[in-house]
Amino acid sequence: MSPLLLSMKTAAVAGILTFFLGLLAAKGVNSIKRPGVRMIFDGLLTLPLVLPPTVAGFFLLYIFGVNRPVGRFFLDFFSWKIAFSWGATVLAATVVSFPLMYRSARGALEQVDRDYLDAGRTLGLSEWYIFFRVQLPLAAPGILSGGILAFARGLGEFGATAMIAGNIAGKTRTLPLSIYSAVAAGRMEDAYREVAIIVVFSFVVVVLMNYFTKRSGKGVRG
Repeated sequence: MSPLLLSMKTAAVAGILTFFLGLLAAKGVNSIKRPGVRMIFDGLLTLPLVLPPTVAGFFLLYIFGVNRPVGRFFLDFFSWKIAFSWGATVLAATVVSFPLMYRSARGALEQVDRDYLDAGRTLGLSEWYIFFRVQLPLAAPGILSGGILAFARGLGEFGATAMIAGNIAGKTRTLPLSIYSAVAAGRMEDAYREVAIIVVFSFVVVVLMNYFTKRSGKGVRG
């Protein structure tokens, strides 16, 4: 599989996982009543955003390596070797992009006018009904913006992928790793072409993110 297709496939799967995990995490953290506990969970969930990607990849390799208990469990019971497989590229992309989706979703949910939520509670609606039918639609532009940003982060992931998945041609060599390999081998024309692809995708992401951010600012508070 070409690096571009491999990157798109990885970013798409990681983006779907990140979208739902980040949204549920944002909902869960916002529902915590104690500020101190909420701050601790928020810090833990945001940690991959501030860690160097290679450090995040090191922790993933330490946890999911074939000689580690978790990695050995997946290998023995599911015959799935996580480290240095395509699944490892998805895992790396999901971990590093998750905080972006989580922070965006949490911020969008917090911006929803509380009067709408209180009105639903006054009517006797359940918290989950209010979340899905009131809060989520109003926060949708900000949440979509976070999903797009997380997808782009997964598409451009390098450090964590190199640590946990390696740089195996046709298997784990995503577009950023392919650019690195091309430069290291002196194939600058290939590197220029792949860099151009990344730049175009990044520009499209910025345009879409700005669009949804503006919609979020106009519509969240009604």
